[in-house]
Amino acid sequence: MASAPSTSSILPTRSGDPGSHSVLTQRGADTSPSTSPGQDLLDERALSKLKWRCRRGLLENDLLIQRFFARHEATLTVTQAKGLNDLMDLSDNDLLDLLLQRKNSGQLSEAESQASASTPEALVVLPLLRPASGNATTPP
Repeated sequence: MASAPSTSSILPTRSGDPGSHSVLTQRGADTSPSTSPGQDLLDERALSKLKWRCRRGLLENDLLIQRFFARHEATLTVTQAKGLNDLMDLSDNDLLDLLLQRKNSGQLSEAESQASASTPEALVVLPLLRPASGNATTPP
């Protein structure tokens, strides 16, 4: 008897690169039809690819993204991964401006950046990436 295939979804890893895709599937979750596709967990391979995709040129971005993965990687859903993938289409400076709330998505200079930062999935994951406001250190 053949087992049921796992639920999967294919996300482009770069907006301008249709040949490059990351497969997102659920990780140890029930594959029944009642499971919402956006709430499925990423499998280990997709998580590894997403982590590689999230490497940035600015140390500040890398630190915030590393903290996000430390807190959320075990429960990262397809929806959150799609949002994170959308945010990775931004330049390092635009991403940092969003994370530090110096700008909102509508204030980014390029229309493509505004579109990537304004997807429903990106808006879900953006607050999870931002530093907690109480973590700021002030000089004595």
